[in-house]
Amino acid sequence: MKRALALVLLLALAPASACNGSPKKPAALGYHGVEPDPKPSRPSFVLTDVDGRSYDFAARTKGRPTYLYFGYTHCPDECPTAMADIAVALRKAPKAERDKAVVVFVTTDPKRDTPAVLRRWLDQFSPSFVGLLGDDAQIAKAETASGVAIAEPGAPIPTIAGHPDEHPTEPGAPITHKHFGPLGYSVTHSAVILAYDADDRLPVLYPGGVTVSDIANDLPLLLDPARASR
Repeated sequence: MKRALALVLLLALAPASACNGSPKKPAALGYHGVEPDPKPSRPSFVLTDVDGRSYDFAARTKGRPTYLYFGYTHCPDECPTAMADIAVALRKAPKAERDKAVVVFVTTDPKRDTPAVLRRWLDQFSPSFVGLLGDDAQIAKAETASGVAIAEPGAPIPTIAGHPDEHPTEPGAPITHKHFGPLGYSVTHSAVILAYDADDRLPVLYPGGVTVSDIANDLPLLLDPARASR
């Protein structure tokens, strides 16, 4: 079953090379992202949060709309864009709906992403976002359970002379963000937001190119999955 889940999602979630490529979004019915068929179950894995406490993903997020993302804080584009898009989408939602949602970011770069670095980086988007860490084997296990490709080291990230923690800004970059430490190498990872619903299923995932409005408009369906089939 686990292997079948991985095969289903790996076909849809090809890794983004050095954080700057994503699968294209086909036309969707109901939801505004890619809809897996069948819908995988919420994965089960245990990592450590930024406060050093054990975090059982399936147990802690059970029955709640949950956005799961595997990435790293030194990512120049996809990761900060995804977190910013989720943050803005949730701010657009009524407070009662927003408070039921959980956002979980799993680092794919445990060498550089210490608890302090991860917490400081996530706070740029929302202090409520959960940051999870582990060693390479633990993170790979979580990725496999979630059906995404295992992250791998990528090419160096170009930096600005004299500023090893800053990279050139691409024209039309969607957001401004900060890095907390030398950039150096990149990490190739799935670069897709996985969105689980209140029934603990994965009805939709968001590759690059999905808008803030797409994410915001789908939250009521994640809260009440029956509405998606009406």
